[in-house]
Amino acid sequence: MRVLVVGAGATGGYFGGRLLQAGRDVTFLVRPRRAAELASAGLVIRSPKGDVTLREPATVLSKNIRTPFDLVLLSCKAYDLESAVAAVAPAVGNETMILPLLNGMKHLDVLDARFGRDKVLGGLCAIAATLDAERVIVHLNTFHSLAFGERDGGLTARARAVANVIVGAGFDARASETIVHDMWEKWVLLGTLASVTCLMRASVGDIVSTPGGRDLILSLFAEVRAVAAFNGYAPRAAFLEKTQAMLTEPGSTFTASMLRDIEGDGPIEADHIVGDLLSRQDPTVAKRDDVSMLQIAYAHLKAYEARRERTLASAASAAK
Repeated sequence: MRVLVVGAGATGGYFGGRLLQAGRDVTFLVRPRRAAELASAGLVIRSPKGDVTLREPATVLSKNIRTPFDLVLLSCKAYDLESAVAAVAPAVGNETMILPLLNGMKHLDVLDARFGRDKVLGGLCAIAATLDAERVIVHLNTFHSLAFGERDGGLTARARAVANVIVGAGFDARASETIVHDMWEKWVLLGTLASVTCLMRASVGDIVSTPGGRDLILSLFAEVRAVAAFNGYAPRAAFLEKTQAMLTEPGSTFTASMLRDIEGDGPIEADHIVGDLLSRQDPTVAKRDDVSMLQIAYAHLKAYEARRERTLASAASAAK
């Protein structure tokens, strides 16, 4: 199976690199700068699960794609989705499967509209990784998992074909017959974590240590999981128990990657992770007079974006 990995950053580069290391047929869709870096230094991964340098990995620019790929692994940030869709379009043929690893659900609507629902699988991943100043992929902990499946459920022949490529490639991978439910549960975790750690500019443990901090987290958790339930994906008991423990653990250094993006003055997925949750909540809740914690968290993120955009515009104007 010919696999096209869109980008060679922290997430795509890690999973694509592990697939390549395992002998899979992998090509990275990259921009010219990244193509030059990979040709010169290779794809470099530093990880508690094993370091690797993959010399001269296969790369392609969008304009040079001539034939469709069998599987497209899409792991960009939501704010890069539009450009990623345009870049990957030449690689998508009648039989191509697209496996997105973005958070939330909004990207599925975008991909369905552009390529057709039948081509888009459900997927999610769990990894903390970053691309450092030397363009090395740094895996920050021992978690590196990926799940995928048909959005309508079941284990089809093509899902088994994907499993043959992805499972056993040096990271934890599984085919799921409930992938959409799995994606909603991850969104519940991430929506809560991003909202509270960004709003408070602190880790879970720091928030829990404050007066009322634990109650604040649990209030946001209740709001977010109510959105999932309203959409027909009430989180399951095992998830709720595990996630509540994670979100209220004393001393925990757990934060959302969105907080790290804010601390680095970078772009964030405010609309995709938090705003889209609000758009999918029960309308009777949305019409209440009181302002919810989720609304406050979203306003906070949008205020950050507005300030960042104004600062960038001012810098650009001064540079002219």
